[in-house]
Amino acid sequence: MDKQDYYELLGVPRDATKDQIKRSFRKMAQQYHPDVNKAPDAEMRFKEINEAYQVLIDDDKRAVYDRYGHAGLQGGGGAGYGDMGGFGDLGSIFEELFSGFGRASSGNRRQPRRGADLRADIRLSFEEAVFGAERELDIPRMEACDRCHGTGAEPPTAPVTCASCNGTGEVKRRQQSPLFGTIVTASPCPTCSGTGEVIPSPCTKCRGRKYVRVTRKINVKVPAGVDEGTRIRLVGEGEAGQLGGPPGNLYVVVAVEPHPFFVRNGSDVLLEMPVNVAQAALGASVKIPTLDGGQEMLEIPAGTQTGAQFRKRGIGVPHLQRNGRGDMLINVRVDVPTKLSPEQKELFRQLAKSFGDSSTREDSKGFFDRLFGSD
Repeated sequence: MDKQDYYELLGVPRDATKDQIKRSFRKMAQQYHPDVNKAPDAEMRFKEINEAYQVLIDDDKRAVYDRYGHAGLQGGGGAGYGDMGGFGDLGSIFEELFSGFGRASSGNRRQPRRGADLRADIRLSFEEAVFGAERELDIPRMEACDRCHGTGAEPPTAPVTCASCNGTGEVKRRQQSPLFGTIVTASPCPTCSGTGEVIPSPCTKCRGRKYVRVTRKINVKVPAGVDEGTRIRLVGEGEAGQLGGPPGNLYVVVAVEPHPFFVRNGSDVLLEMPVNVAQAALGASVKIPTLDGGQEMLEIPAGTQTGAQFRKRGIGVPHLQRNGRGDMLINVRVDVPTKLSPEQKELFRQLAKSFGDSSTREDSKGFFDRLFGSD
């Protein structure tokens, strides 16, 4: 009888990758393994699937098969497939398939597990983000039941070792396979659901679940210098761990309200400072606001133009988790008045005349026309 095409046997296309071949083989091997499938032809089907896998997973053998078919393998390069001589490397595959092949996995199931992390969001004013703040948050989380102290049993009783699995959390099934010898498969114990213990008298508060949901008030100290999106980690304030594992963490994520006139850039703060035409032309000393609510003097030199930038060092935002502060950057904006009194218009006309021809370029004329109009 002609052999079935190996690609058809595994249900993969001829250009299938090794991962695709391996996934298909695992699925079909689990379906037709004679220790699982009791159909009369299961063992023969299983052998055929393995034979196809042994060829297609090997680059050299697959190349021969793709070129010459089954005849190429019988010519020498493929000798030994009929008796599954290459089957010895499948132990790791079937260990994955049956999750208990050759050894039990109860140790992993009973390992302490860390609790889940939690997240809380807070919104701060601009000043709170700059100088720090404290907030009290209500955090709902799972904790060990305070009535049974996390045992799940109504006091003064206690859990008892599961008789079905002897406390391992798993039941093992040992089978003889004509291909592999003794195969040990393990699955969660149906009596204790894999916990290794049973609770004859469940706690009346947690109903045997060992954990209850409570809401705790957590005080959060927000350090100076936090910004939009900063995460503050509170170690151990998350969900309770299981089987003696540590609790998770609480992450507080910061959002910051905008300020009416300060804009933040890292540890620096930007301020747009309006000055009038006279101040820009003649120079002036102006007062600028600071982050802490005070004022500082800024010297505007004569002839300052819109867009000029000045720096005040050390009065910006405190550096997060280190000493010092950023700077304040002051961008000057020269405000052209839109309404002038008759006296002011006359003064500007006299000023325009005093500049003479050198200052009456078209752009200058346009500026003064916009400033006080032309009569």
